[in-house]
Amino acid sequence: MLNFSFNKSLRLLDATAYKAVFDDAQLKVSKQQVLYLARKNGTTTPRLGLVIAKKNVRHATERNRIKRILRESFRLQQHQLGGIDTVVLARRGLDQLDNSALHRLFNQLWQQLYEKSLKAEKKAK
Repeated sequence: MLNFSFNKSLRLLDATAYKAVFDDAQLKVSKQQVLYLARKNGTTTPRLGLVIAKKNVRHATERNRIKRILRESFRLQQHQLGGIDTVVLARRGLDQLDNSALHRLFNQLWQQLYEKSLKAEKKAK
């Protein structure tokens, strides 16, 4: 049975983990309002880090709503991602989208990231 939890092992917890993704982002997918940076982590579990800056999303309630929806979309997509560390950066205008638009956007980007990771694996072989 699949486990759809979002426990501590699925999060980027320290600055060195974030720095590793920023310095060596092998995969990038983006839309106008959001950017996903990712790299292989050498394990079988994906990990997620969030950068939702106050500069881009002014109100704390909006930042929290975005983070909640983003974690939920990651939780549901984690089984197809494999061993990838991903940092999600919010850009201006992300807080203007409603919940259903955020779900669609995030799921679309997870799918693009998955497809790019498959292409990168095939190219490496």
